[in-house]
Amino acid sequence: MASVPHGHWKTSTFLAGLRNDRIVAPLVLDGAINGQTFRAYVEQFLAPTLAPGDVVVADNLGSHKVAGVREAIEARGASLLFLPPYSPDLNPIEQVFAKLKQIVRSAEPRQRETLWRTIGTCLGRFSAVECANYLAAAGYRRSA
Repeated sequence: MASVPHGHWKTSTFLAGLRNDRIVAPLVLDGAINGQTFRAYVEQFLAPTLAPGDVVVADNLGSHKVAGVREAIEARGASLLFLPPYSPDLNPIEQVFAKLKQIVRSAEPRQRETLWRTIGTCLGRFSAVECANYLAAAGYRRSA
């Protein structure tokens, strides 16, 4: 177990997808994200949740643009769109991350495993209505 003495945290990365009714493919990683790790996440966790016609919207992190990411998404019949630079208001998952960070901070986990367990427990607090509202607030609408 890794303790967190005096509040000095090591970096953890949370990845997930946001659908109109739920959060999909959640994953917590030890450390920062890089292109190879993101591609593995897409191939192993996100892509299996995709259906033909789905649209994956990503920001402009370099790790999101590595070879293999688009191919894994398009192999499922989905498409990948990138947001304009510096446009967090168009990225609805940012609202999920903000709420998640607030909940995690209030739980004050002091060990890595407790942090991960707290995040897993928190995911159940996102209702279908809330997920739809995050998408609507960012300007997305559900297609018929």
